[in-house]
Amino acid sequence: MAGDALETATVKRALTGVGVVVEETDVKRLICVTGFGAGESRGRGGFVYTLAFHLLLGRVYDDKDVQERIVRRSKLDWVIVRPVILTDGRKTNAYRALVDPRGWTCGFISRADVADFPRQTVRRRHLSA
Repeated sequence: MAGDALETATVKRALTGVGVVVEETDVKRLICVTGFGAGESRGRGGFVYTLAFHLLLGRVYDDKDVQERIVRRSKLDWVIVRPVILTDGRKTNAYRALVDPRGWTCGFISRADVADFPRQTVRRRHLSA
């Protein structure tokens, strides 16, 4: 679609029919994507994973921790998603969302499956409401 992303009318037209958007006002629900190794998942990927990630991405993951704290303190209905190592694979719909930390392990997931998760979350929330 042609248009200027800085024009409100163009953005509204582009978002027609979209299930999840963070707009300027009336945000009630936030789906925040950080990464496995941030927040409560820090240190759960095993020694090599933890060492490599924090040596290579320590500052990035420190920022993700801050992001998660800000989200948790907000008054929004929020979900924090921490995907594991991303691949360029196709969408499989074979992913699982694990809430219990005892099941958290390092692994791989396609970017396409990560992109699908918020849509599925909104759909489940809508169906259960």
